[in-house]
Amino acid sequence: MRPQAKRPSLSQVSTAMRLFVLPRWKLLLVGLALITVNRASGLVLPGSTKWLMDDVIGKRNTGLLPTVVGAVVIAVTVQAASSFALTRLLSVEAQKLIAELRARVQKHVLRLRVSFFDETKSGALVSRIMRDVEGVRNLVGTGVVQMVGGAITAVVSLVILLQIHATLTVVALIPLLIFGAVSLKAFSIIRPIFRERAAIHAEVTGRLTESLGGIRVIKGFNAEEREEAVFAQGVDRIFQNVKRSLTATSFVASAGAFLMGIASAILMFIGGKAILAGTMSVGEFFAFTLYLGFLVAPIMQMANIGTQLTEAFAGLDRTNELMSLPRESDDPNRTVALPRLRGDLRFRGVDFSYTDDNPVLHGIDFVAEPGSVTALVGSSGAGKSTIFGLAAAFLEPTGGRVEVDGVDLATVRLDDYRSQLGLVLQDDFLFEGTIRENVRFGRPDATDEEVAHATRAAYVDQFADGFPKGLETRVICENNFSVFGFFRTYYPAITSNKRCKR
Repeated sequence: MRPQAKRPSLSQVSTAMRLFVLPRWKLLLVGLALITVNRASGLVLPGSTKWLMDDVIGKRNTGLLPTVVGAVVIAVTVQAASSFALTRLLSVEAQKLIAELRARVQKHVLRLRVSFFDETKSGALVSRIMRDVEGVRNLVGTGVVQMVGGAITAVVSLVILLQIHATLTVVALIPLLIFGAVSLKAFSIIRPIFRERAAIHAEVTGRLTESLGGIRVIKGFNAEEREEAVFAQGVDRIFQNVKRSLTATSFVASAGAFLMGIASAILMFIGGKAILAGTMSVGEFFAFTLYLGFLVAPIMQMANIGTQLTEAFAGLDRTNELMSLPRESDDPNRTVALPRLRGDLRFRGVDFSYTDDNPVLHGIDFVAEPGSVTALVGSSGAGKSTIFGLAAAFLEPTGGRVEVDGVDLATVRLDDYRSQLGLVLQDDFLFEGTIRENVRFGRPDATDEEVAHATRAAYVDQFADGFPKGLETRVICENNFSVFGFFRTYYPAITSNKRCKR
């Protein structure tokens, strides 16, 4: 189903201006100054054409020729220098903003509830963090400044055109107004297409990430062709989306070319008659033609920038959706600071369900006392992992309560609790880096002596000594089961020095 057309609302535009543009007003002011100098120097060429045709050639004034040529050379030099400075300055700032925004979104995502990650594909999240924010470069980069600069150039050119020949200018404006109306309509169609494309990209990336991570399952069940078909279908959806957007943008470009062609034909007809009637000189006609180009080019450029800004707002829509999700720490009930834990864990009449119509746990009561070992035995799907998730505060009970040292876990500050919790998860995972760095993951500040003691206690030293570099051996791939299978089981908790439960 096609997405409904949606233009950027005033609140969305004002929010984007407040967050991204206004904090950089000094930089943008410099950019506007540079673009003004750039466009002003560009206006020298049309004026010099009139002087060349009417004064130098028409009046045989050879003494004026060096002045005209010199003015053009200086103007072109200033234009090139200001263009380089503008692009370098704003492009770097735009990339800096993208990096900062990616870091901000990633920071927020890491603090979302675990249930969010259970419901969202990791590949889709990667796409939203890395790809959706790229469009902001058009808000801080050359996009906005070029649009403002284009508007300035168009206004100045319009004033000059009216002074040269008012009637011809009014006639030439009619196709431009039609083009503007067509562009606005096209933007309202394109934006939801861009938004849908980002969602499809995230979905396809998520599926691709899953298939690569589960390659052994795919090969084990001879499912390569099935995954090929799923991915090909996703890629085709992206293609169909791109085709729709290209249809809209191509229509805008074609409409612009057609209308400009009509304007040129009208210009030649009326301008030719004016020259023959003696009401317009040849130099004025050529200058008018060039200044009209300076009026049309920024408008065409602004249409292209408008497409880029439309894509930027579509990406920001999705980014704002992600940033508006509540973090775990936003729970107003979690205000209790924990002292050093004894490790007394109690479930009191705990109920839990992932959905309203599918209860998983009902009336669970048990005590895990400090220093004891508690084993949960049951068939697959019986709720063992759910109980662990409740004990680690990854999940919250729908009924009853979980207590730690007599305090309701639902009221405890998560950073206080988890900083004292040691975990060995059912799903093993290694980060890229050395064995030593992975051992230290639970306690990054652990000394080498503490690492050595922990590795000996868990017999990891015997495992690591089998490699030439020992603990400095790098873990390159998280799927290297044959080499790191044993190590995966124990590394997360061996240096935690906390109350470890499994």
